[in-house]
Amino acid sequence: MQVRPWSWARGPGLAVILFLIVTAVGTAGYMVVEGWSAWDAFYMTIISVTTVGYREVHATSFAGQVWTVFVLLAGVSTLFYTASVVMAEIVEGGLRKGLESRRFNRMLEQLKDHFIICGYGRIGGVIADEFQRQGIPYVVVDRDPDRVHAVIARGGMAVEADASREDVLRRIGIERARGLIAAVGTDAENVYTVLTARVLRPDLFIIARIESEDAEPKLKRAGADRVLSPYQLGGVQMAATALRPAVVDFMRLATSSERLDLAAEQIEVKANSRFVGASIRDANLRQDFGVIVVAIKRAAGHMEFNPAPEAIIGANDQLVVLGHPDQLKALEAAAG
Repeated sequence: MQVRPWSWARGPGLAVILFLIVTAVGTAGYMVVEGWSAWDAFYMTIISVTTVGYREVHATSFAGQVWTVFVLLAGVSTLFYTASVVMAEIVEGGLRKGLESRRFNRMLEQLKDHFIICGYGRIGGVIADEFQRQGIPYVVVDRDPDRVHAVIARGGMAVEADASREDVLRRIGIERARGLIAAVGTDAENVYTVLTARVLRPDLFIIARIESEDAEPKLKRAGADRVLSPYQLGGVQMAATALRPAVVDFMRLATSSERLDLAAEQIEVKANSRFVGASIRDANLRQDFGVIVVAIKRAAGHMEFNPAPEAIIGANDQLVVLGHPDQLKALEAAAG
């Protein structure tokens, strides 16, 4: 950000400068016109500028009276200007910032089922943009004020703070969050962030980014559910694109928010759902909802790919399905 050399001489700074100029000119004027000492001239100028109404220091001549009128007019004008500047700073500055701060805190208190993105670097920025496109609530935590302002300018929510502190995570609603993504600059910071989040929310879904491979076991021991390396994922993606470009294109379309007629989603089947205990065929997922069941992640943790029509759906199982977004929403509602 470029700082102008005289940017300080505005607002309150200009008011102070004007007051000093009026005081200096008034003092010099009394010394010249009336021949007073520097202190008497300064004292007369101050009681005139502040309009306190004290008696004159010495009897003044006609020229001294004219000069007093000039000092009074200049002093009152400067006083009014200073008062207006101070009130503007209070109303437009402190008061506005205070209202914005309270509004932001209320938004944080109302936030739920959101993701906490720790770090707004290259990875965090991509994640936030994707959440923004899909309309998923999120809040970014970063110690860089420029990054925080960038998030807010794009319509997101961000807090300038250390993501590894318990009070910060509580403030941004970790107890109501859907998940946390640790994408801070270093592996050590990610370990502390994951550890703090896991202590506060033992059931929270946590994803962590790693820079070096030896950090993976540390992050898992700290409590991360998933540990991902952007470099490894990028390499695997490039290799898959070289070997099976059509498959990669299909998966990209299925998982991208830019494709509106096809989406992949995981839908949890609640214990009170009518699908519990029914097979995929009997649940009529294809006929009633028009979706394709790609896999079932069982409540026990293992994944069944391309399940058979006779596969039984259990409570708390997660269905990995493909379909139109409206169809997926209808299925999610039916799943409880």
